[in-house]
Amino acid sequence: MTKKILVTGATRGIGKAIFNELCKDYDVYPSARNEKALKALNAKDYCVCDFAKDIKPLVDFINKYEFDIIINNAGEYIYGSIDTMTDNQISSIYKTNLIAPVKIISSATPYMKEKKWGRIVNIGSISGVMGEAYASLYSSTKSGLIGLTKALALELAEYNVTVNTINPGWVDTELGNNSVEDSDFSKEEIIECIPQKRFVEPKEVATLTKYLISDDAKGITGQSINLCAGLSVGC
Repeated sequence: MTKKILVTGATRGIGKAIFNELCKDYDVYPSARNEKALKALNAKDYCVCDFAKDIKPLVDFINKYEFDIIINNAGEYIYGSIDTMTDNQISSIYKTNLIAPVKIISSATPYMKEKKWGRIVNIGSISGVMGEAYASLYSSTKSGLIGLTKALALELAEYNVTVNTINPGWVDTELGNNSVEDSDFSKEEIIECIPQKRFVEPKEVATLTKYLISDDAKGITGQSINLCAGLSVGC
């Protein structure tokens, strides 16, 4: 039977690349806030859900389909000094980037345990590994995903469920380019600090995700994998 996959934030950037890549071999069900964009993916079914407001629609969706594989990709980025962050910004980014993945995994794992098989891939960020000045909220949520991944890998190992995090660096997406505009540096200055002198392509994240959910990667769990064109190593 074909494995069923949930991909959050599937209508653009990394999420869309993951959706397109996995659709070749799996039944992939996308989730995002934009229903028009979800319809355009032509999936068997989809879930409209805004994580910052109410996660319940997606929890119900998980209970309906009992997914074998979860790809936690949806995320929010906020740039600015910590003392300028509003209560709404703090609440929104933590709900979207960390609390939602926790609730999604909590809802999906009973079905994985019952089947004695499952795959969870969290899309983190190199900012959660290294830290990023003026993106403390974002960095801390992505760092939280790494800790969650390690603990859950231990908790779920006996059930043949693997849990891993991919930490992209600068990625050539709308979010990535908007982050450049929000920062104090030009794209050229940022590229100069990346050892490979380039942004990562979304398809690179998608193909790594596809490997991590395959049986070839069944021994890889609890790992935090940096896909950052060498950025985490240094300049």
